[in-house]
Amino acid sequence: MAGSDVAGSGTAGSGTAGSGATPSRSAAARARPPGAPLWYARPAGRGWSCAPAPADAREFHAALSDYAPTRLVELPSLAAELGVRRVFVKDESSRFGLPAFKALGASWALHRVLAERAAASAADGQGTGRRVAAQSGTGIGGGSETRAGVGIGAAAGEPVTFVTATDGNHGRAVARIARLLGQRAHVFVSQGVHPEAVVAIAAEGARVTRVAGPYDQAVREASETAGAAAVPETAPAAVAAGPAGGDGGANATGGANAAGGVGPDCGMAGAVGVGGGASRSVLVQDSGRPGYERIPGWIVEGYSTLFTEIDAQLSAAGADGPDLVAVPVGVGSLAQAAVTHYRARPVDGAASRNPPAGAAACALLAVEPEAAACVLESLLQGERASIETGHTAMAGLNCGTPSSLAWPLLRDGLDAAVAITEAESARAARDLAALGVSSGPCGAASLAGVRAALTGEGAADRRTALAIGPLATLVLLNTEGAAANPHGPQLGT
Repeated sequence: MAGSDVAGSGTAGSGTAGSGATPSRSAAARARPPGAPLWYARPAGRGWSCAPAPADAREFHAALSDYAPTRLVELPSLAAELGVRRVFVKDESSRFGLPAFKALGASWALHRVLAERAAASAADGQGTGRRVAAQSGTGIGGGSETRAGVGIGAAAGEPVTFVTATDGNHGRAVARIARLLGQRAHVFVSQGVHPEAVVAIAAEGARVTRVAGPYDQAVREASETAGAAAVPETAPAAVAAGPAGGDGGANATGGANAAGGVGPDCGMAGAVGVGGGASRSVLVQDSGRPGYERIPGWIVEGYSTLFTEIDAQLSAAGADGPDLVAVPVGVGSLAQAAVTHYRARPVDGAASRNPPAGAAACALLAVEPEAAACVLESLLQGERASIETGHTAMAGLNCGTPSSLAWPLLRDGLDAAVAITEAESARAARDLAALGVSSGPCGAASLAGVRAALTGEGAADRRTALAIGPLATLVLLNTEGAAANPHGPQLGT
């Protein structure tokens, strides 16, 4: 079944990243067989490999005072229901004191931006860098001193305004970390985000701008505010080396231009201040686009810590490794981190995370809402595509365009993608709560997606595509707790 398109008429296999500028009617919806989920399969993804994620982010998180791995919960009743040996849920309902996994990426990205800014200032003789967390005794969640004196780097002087768009959890994570570091945050919130989630972002001290449109529109408005919208893809070296340096000390494209624009891939505006101030603004977005992929790449690197934890926790539970990992997908950055982890080539004699040649590799399943299945649609079309999104309680997954940075890895490294209904997500959230796992609609999508893939009409073919038999071990990523997204589990009933 390699390279097959189980849903029907879409193109499976490799493709090139298109602009995604023109939303189209879903090919998945056109091709959906009666009684079957919206589905795509390409088992050839298991034979693809890529470079591993750097270890820097994992070491950085491990050194923070309030770092602790989130729990991996085994749920035998779900294993019996799904006809497999073991099911584990990676529970991200409490990460650094926040009810979602997003602080892993935001913390590493802000650290990198501020550390490089401090290094650039020191090199220019404008001041010296300092370690905020190490000096003030502040971890991400407000804990005591950092281990080994490692903290989140920051530069002395005027605070930075971190600008971002969000459909919930990413914006709160950026706002929390900015506040703890004495920096500022300006968060653009797309429509459909629960009012309580918006209040939680504002409570972190962020300036909040509500956007009367979907996530993609919020991203555009945040980019414009940060001064990153009209930046050329390449900048002259002479401009990049100017005194108003960008997000990288030695990065030849990181400086601001004379008009207050920014070098590509950094989103730092030389003279853009939120509310008329003089502080620099940095776009910290978890979705990449052509010309803006460096900071999103740091965010993805931060997510690698989650998968390293899973490796150790499965080993401690006597499981060799997962046969399937289910990942909720919005723009695809977490799924990119999953592909990078499980498709990584061995380096310097290290053992691969996948079994030896001839053995079954881990299958990777992307799960999206039917109302916003942009990755599934892109896979079916064979190119990065934009779609018109609808309303969904899975607000954090309500994205219309895959990240340009994630897309090539999702195209080549995913095994399958499935879209789920509101009712399926709501049922999964209720069932997880009954089993002692707090889950919001996005976090519950993993369970809903696995149910859609492994049970119901056509399940035998889908199980074959995923190579899932009765001895399989599944890992479901519960990316948010109920507190992250107050849309209750009664929705969809």
